[in-house]
Amino acid sequence: MNKSTERKNAPVPVAHPSALVRGVAHVISVIFHPVFMPVIMSLVIYKLAPAGFAGLQPKQLGLMFISIAVSTVLFPLFSILLMKPLGFIDSYQMPTAKERTIPLMVIMIFYFWISHVFNNMAGVVPLALKVLLLGNFWGIIIVFLVNIFTRVSMHTSAAGGMIGIVAVLLIISPANMILPFFAALVAAGIIGSARMFLGAHQRGDVWLGYIIGIIVQLGAYIYISI
Repeated sequence: MNKSTERKNAPVPVAHPSALVRGVAHVISVIFHPVFMPVIMSLVIYKLAPAGFAGLQPKQLGLMFISIAVSTVLFPLFSILLMKPLGFIDSYQMPTAKERTIPLMVIMIFYFWISHVFNNMAGVVPLALKVLLLGNFWGIIIVFLVNIFTRVSMHTSAAGGMIGIVAVLLIISPANMILPFFAALVAAGIIGSARMFLGAHQRGDVWLGYIIGIIVQLGAYIYISI
């Protein structure tokens, strides 16, 4: 990538926000960091559609969430923590698209494993949870490919996935999911705004993240339902 392209893809901060606004945006970015979103959304699915988990014993349920946390949070974080001392990345913030290449490949492996295992547990794992994990795996593949050309926002990709999986619940759940769906839209908007206030991405990369996240979840639902 030449210097002119790097300047073109450089993040653009939003109108010099105050220190307070930047502080709040930073907190939001940490709480809704993409690495935490699979676990957060797994718990959200459990709270919004508990009927799908009715056949599971408490021990099975606990092991299910622990497996998701280990594969999507613990292993990825541990791997990334090792990458800086080993010289694979220069900063844990990974400000350039190039630095994110190896971490994305590693995360892709963990996402594939957990999705493959859960999608082959017939009659045990709720449909929405299978969709979430498969959509996460597809999403990280697309982010990896798009990352070659532009530094797409992984935060809004995860936020788009949140919208997508709640939209799936809107389709398959007998309960009224209108309010959770609008809550997901608001939360996703707050996450995207936080990234813009921090000047972490261009506006186009923020919107592209949303699009990727929504499409992979809806696509995963269609694929599994066929």
